[in-house]
Amino acid sequence: MVVAANLVEVAALVGDTARATILAALMSGQALTASELAYIARVSRPTASEHLTKLVEARLIAVTKQGRYRYYRIASADIAASIEALANVAQAAAPQRPTPRPVRTVPVDMRYARTCYDHMAGELAVRVYERLVGGGLLTAQGDTLDATPAGAQRLAGWGIDVASQRGLRRRFACMCPDWSERRPHLGGALGAALLDAWSSHGWVERTERPRVLRVTPAGHRHFDDFLRGA
Repeated sequence: MVVAANLVEVAALVGDTARATILAALMSGQALTASELAYIARVSRPTASEHLTKLVEARLIAVTKQGRYRYYRIASADIAASIEALANVAQAAAPQRPTPRPVRTVPVDMRYARTCYDHMAGELAVRVYERLVGGGLLTAQGDTLDATPAGAQRLAGWGIDVASQRGLRRRFACMCPDWSERRPHLGGALGAALLDAWSSHGWVERTERPRVLRVTPAGHRHFDDFLRGA
């Protein structure tokens, strides 16, 4: 009964349009102020504060104070994964139409490469994930993944220490359902490390649009080579 009550409470919180918009904005992985979130959710500053208080009390988001500003972020990677899973449920529950799937209405740049909290999602991320598994660099058991010796060597070439990532207090690697592609991309500590590495190499970069990532010319060359098996 307690679990059911908690589920109802969380569903009510996420079911509000303004709060859902706030959570979606924070899925970029960046911490934002109440004023910024009020603007994004198109509500007044006091109303945004009320929503943020409820989300903090439910431990869906966390707040950090720096000087006179308070910055809000998703509380944990597990919460972020749950929000992304809800997005998949919402997409699947959308009314069926005789025209092509609603996914075609997703902006091209967001569908191609975007953030999913602290890792990369979208068409490119799904293709990279499939290459990692299909190329024998990652093995899957259920939705949990692990790196093979060949995979650890390849990841080291990107600047990722697999042993260090395994030692973090979160899942090493897991499948994360991609709401636009309907296939999984890579999540967990390894997914976050890959996005950090690709950003440091100058292959992907953030844009002014929330969650949207830009793949640089050097990044396109790198990913094309990797996807071809080079």
